Amino acid sequence: MLSILIPVYDYDVLALVETLHYQCTQSKIVFEIIVLDDASTLFASENQRINELSKSTFIVLENNIGRSAIRNLLAQKANFENLLFLDADTIPVHNNFISNYISQINNDEKIVYGGILYQTEKPSKEQLLRWVYGKEREALNVYIRNKNPYISFLTLNFLISKNIFSKVVFNENIPNFRHEDTLFSYELMLQKVKIIHIENPVYHLGIESSETFLTKSEEAVVGLKNLVDSGLISKDYVKLSHYYFILKKYRLLPIVRFCFKISKPLFQKQILSKKPSLLLFDLYRLGYYSSQN
Repeated sequence: MLSILIPVYDYDVLALVETLHYQCTQSKIVFEIIVLDDASTLFASENQRINELSKSTFIVLENNIGRSAIRNLLAQKANFENLLFLDADTIPVHNNFISNYISQINNDEKIVYGGILYQTEKPSKEQLLRWVYGKEREALNVYIRNKNPYISFLTLNFLISKNIFSKVVFNENIPNFRHEDTLFSYELMLQKVKIIHIENPVYHLGIESSETFLTKSEEAVVGLKNLVDSGLISKDYVKLSHYYFILKKYRLLPIVRFCFKISKPLFQKQILSKKPSLLLFDLYRLGYYSSQN
């Protein structure tokens, strides 16, 4: 009935699997849990304990294949029609997480996205940027998400049928620079696959340092530019590229590039501070996008 699919890389996923296993058992459904490790080295002994649970499998890949390919491989290994994708660094917020998704299973051609939350307690100063960004930009309620159902979709907690997944898989040909979820949601929109947003969130636990998140954000900017330049997504699909082309239209890019070059250290100092400004973070990313050749 339900295949729960979890890609993992250098993360202890045992607690998540145990939680899901318990809820599935309590719901008395036919299920399986498949965890694929993308050739990482940490937490191998902890995650191997997943194989001791019934209907649960943990496999370590010999070679690293990337975020898109591992999700496609998980879907190929799944034995059931209904696929529940979860990121390794998440945990269900509610005890009826699985039953909420089960209630959404029917014959409609749709995807169901449950949402994400961040814990209310502030992390250390070194992790504040990721936490603030997550709470403000990702942890959106159903009403807000439904205003832009495709762009507010994230691939860390969603239910999809094998039938739909066979039509819109993750693109394995793009560089491993993130934004694979953006491309996936864009292709869902083109295929007119409906996304249903419900309140069935997971907590995002894997909050990296602000410096790491800033580096990943720069990589994501490069990834987005690659998608737009390659014609894989529309320049207006994401606000960042949309604003870039407005600047380009009015021939303001040289000014933006110059201003970004001289102010970049000041931007970074504020963004990595105790009170990171998301407005300055947005301007930083726009400047970084504009500075790419």
